[in-house]
Amino acid sequence: MTTATSVTTAVSVRFFASLREAVDREIVELALDEPSIAGVRAKLAGLLTKTQFEAIDVRGVQICVNQTIVRGDVGLEAGDEVAFLPPVTGG
Repeated sequence: MTTATSVTTAVSVRFFASLREAVDREIVELALDEPSIAGVRAKLAGLLTKTQFEAIDVRGVQICVNQTIVRGDVGLEAGDEVAFLPPVTGG
């Protein structure tokens, strides 16, 4: 009998400035079945309250992987750092 094994990828997720306040934490360690930005979002949707998740899921929030801004869904590797940065405002 063959048993399917699930491999997870561990990443760190950091929240900066107003997002840190909105989610009431600075860092979260996640084990992902789907090692991607979409996987991070899915895991956070289950971990955070609706209001907290909505704070990080708004237009203008930038996502960095290992201190590089990324666009769209990118793959992740074990040990990667994913950061959510609040929208930049200015005048």
